[in-house]
Amino acid sequence: MNNLKRTPLYEEHLKLNAQMIEFAGYEMPLKYSSIKEEHLNVRHNVGIFDVSHMGEIEIKGKDAIKFADYIVTNSILDMKLSRVKYTPICYEHGGEVDDIFVYKIQDDFVLLVVNASNYGKDLNFILEHRGSFDVSIEGKTNEYGEVAIQGPKAENFLKKYFEGNIHLEKLGYFKSTSGKLFGIDVLISRTGYTGEDGFEVYSKPTDIVKIWQETLEKGKEFNILPAGLGARDTLRFEVCYWLYGNDIDETTNPFEAGQDFAVKLDKEDFIGKEALKKYLEGGIKRKLTGFKVLKGGVPRHGMKIYNEDEEVGYITSGNMSFVRNEILALGYVKVEHREVGTKLLAKGGNRTFELEVIDTPFVEVRAGKKNA
Repeated sequence: MNNLKRTPLYEEHLKLNAQMIEFAGYEMPLKYSSIKEEHLNVRHNVGIFDVSHMGEIEIKGKDAIKFADYIVTNSILDMKLSRVKYTPICYEHGGEVDDIFVYKIQDDFVLLVVNASNYGKDLNFILEHRGSFDVSIEGKTNEYGEVAIQGPKAENFLKKYFEGNIHLEKLGYFKSTSGKLFGIDVLISRTGYTGEDGFEVYSKPTDIVKIWQETLEKGKEFNILPAGLGARDTLRFEVCYWLYGNDIDETTNPFEAGQDFAVKLDKEDFIGKEALKKYLEGGIKRKLTGFKVLKGGVPRHGMKIYNEDEEVGYITSGNMSFVRNEILALGYVKVEHREVGTKLLAKGGNRTFELEVIDTPFVEVRAGKKNA
């Protein structure tokens, strides 16, 4: 792993004896103890994740809001200051470039937080579509450190140490604010990728180490544990959040993926609008669907799904749900085979998996329940 990039927290992971793996060009922690322990601790207490590998792109200038509105499917023009929005970015053909968070920092400053594996691709795509908009576009990922502090005890913990214009308990879901955490300047938002209440904290890379150390030390009374990429994946999977490269990619569109809420076809224009309109007009033929695996183990990404001998879809993600203690899966299937209770098969190599369609999300999403 000599050629891999490292986040500012790399040495901290080694001190905690993390198992390190390659992910999106970075050397990242898979786990510190066990994926199950870290997963359940986030569900019941609070955990901290290193997410400094995520990409940051700054859009500034007179047309920053208009340009951001043009490149994403969600509506940015109506965003208030300090709001955050989730949105896909689509190609002209309607397939997804990425799914991202948009932060409205100022009327002339928008921060995009993108998936680590897509950072270079996203930046190039955005630069290519700049056109005549009066904006500057800069990749700034090396100037940001980021941690996610997630779990039902996150607010009670962090509000003791955050100083800002508003108290953390009054910071609504998908809102952000600036202030000081442990005396360090931060941007903090009530967002995350776990389905639990929690916060994402941005600072200078040189400061994120102290934030990590202080969080683990001062969070002991709240039973905090560090959590790695393994738990990050199982947590997002239980609440059916999308993983780019698995559940969504350039071959899928937001309507198939169930991201309808983040597509505003009434906007004047955005990249991919005409293609997405045509998808709707022609009727969506397949949709992302949840399954309980009745027999066969954990199905893997790309395995084909069958109704008897007819191929009707494919698996995108499969994993154990530590909350339900069941093996579950996500996959695209033809809409006529999505009714809850439908029995299907997944096949990979010599293995066969018995599936039953179930409701999603698999586990209740508790993020946003307290603060709307």
